[in-house]
Amino acid sequence: MIIKIRSDASQETISEIAAILEREKVHYHLTQFGGQPVFVADNVSFTIRKFLTKNAHVVEDFIDTDDPYSLCSRHIRPEGSVIRVRDFVVGQGNFAIIGGPCTIETEKQVLTTAQHVKAAGATALRGGAFKPRTSPYSFQGLKLEGLKILQKAGKETGLVTVTEAMSSEEVELVAEYADVVQIGSRNAQNYRLLETCGKARVPILLKRGFCNTLEEFLMSAEYILSGGNDQVILCERGIRAYETHVRYTLSVGVIPALKSTSHLPVIVDPSHAAGCASLVPSMAYASTAAGADGLLVEVHPDPEHALCDARQSLTPDEFAEMARICTEIRKVLP
Repeated sequence: MIIKIRSDASQETISEIAAILEREKVHYHLTQFGGQPVFVADNVSFTIRKFLTKNAHVVEDFIDTDDPYSLCSRHIRPEGSVIRVRDFVVGQGNFAIIGGPCTIETEKQVLTTAQHVKAAGATALRGGAFKPRTSPYSFQGLKLEGLKILQKAGKETGLVTVTEAMSSEEVELVAEYADVVQIGSRNAQNYRLLETCGKARVPILLKRGFCNTLEEFLMSAEYILSGGNDQVILCERGIRAYETHVRYTLSVGVIPALKSTSHLPVIVDPSHAAGCASLVPSMAYASTAAGADGLLVEVHPDPEHALCDARQSLTPDEFAEMARICTEIRKVLP
């Protein structure tokens, strides 16, 4: 059960409700959701239900749900969530396009890309400062220098910035320089990292683990929400399967499934799913038609010489055409 307490309730009242739950031997978790106190409780007795009904002046609502991801469940916010950072808005019918290089290489590279993606209609700039790589010998990113470059590009273009944190220690640092903290696929079930994101007060872009089920994906998001941060964007980026003609198999069907199950916005990363630039636009179109709330796309001014993910990066012109067609697709959706 989800018990929503009115935002003006006193701490004494909240403590009283907690004491009743403890007396009835109910396991509960107290957190914040949408700026108000919320209890997530199991096996709520008739006595407690009676108390909640009688105290409507402090209890805004209580919702029964069998979902293990109670705070992610659409039951708690049927209208869906919207995440807003300046001109970047995603969810509740708002479609957002995030474009930029996989890896921050130079200031010129990032600023040039930022100008191009903004002209094409993007409202956010992506770029990796800390890069998780399969090989320890591959380029690992510029780290702090990269964060400073990304921040400068964001300020000069007005674009919201998105970049990845790979550890709990990096979350605070990344949040100091970027507007949205990304958690990559490899860390989708790094629960200590997710708990740290729950304490952060910036939006979190959570990628699905490449071996995660839908429920596992939402349980990862639940870790963040249970910490009091309800600014979470889900990102589908493909899962590992038997196919070899693409880098990962993009489960387009998971988009409507997630949106019917959870109130959180759902965006798609077609670049990592495709692994090949020529396939990225088609995957973006399919995702848009399936109801995605946005896209996260890799763009590089000179893909052939990119230090990371060169094969799947679009040129600025290719990105602009993809963004234009996705906008047209959005116009014919109900």
